[in-house]
Amino acid sequence: MGVLRLAFNIAWFIMGGFIMGLAWWLAGLICIISIIGIPFAKSCFIIGEMTFWPFGQDAINRQNITGHSDIGTGTFGMLGNIIWFILVGFWLAIGHIICAIASAITIIGIPFAFQHLKLAKLTIIPIGQTIISTHQ
Repeated sequence: MGVLRLAFNIAWFIMGGFIMGLAWWLAGLICIISIIGIPFAKSCFIIGEMTFWPFGQDAINRQNITGHSDIGTGTFGMLGNIIWFILVGFWLAIGHIICAIASAITIIGIPFAFQHLKLAKLTIIPIGQTIISTHQ
């Protein structure tokens, strides 16, 4: 499975993953420049890295790992996700949805479309999420 995952990641990177990864990093730079968005910037760079190589990685709620709520999984996390979505997340979600539609047009692009939809969901609620490896 490792070779197949690598092949999908390389094809993903060449066929659009690079562009969306750069979009995440650009969002991170905008967050840093705004100073208020600095807490969001680190997440942008981490999710941007995941966007470059999404096969074999997933985002899950941090509360599911630790077993308890923290500042990112509680009320402040919800408020942060709302602010994030209004200012930046909406545009990244649209980018992932457009890429998902373009990928789904071809049969071979369907796995890429699913990855874009997974990333679009993460774009809506990134605060309180942790990126994990799904391969052993």
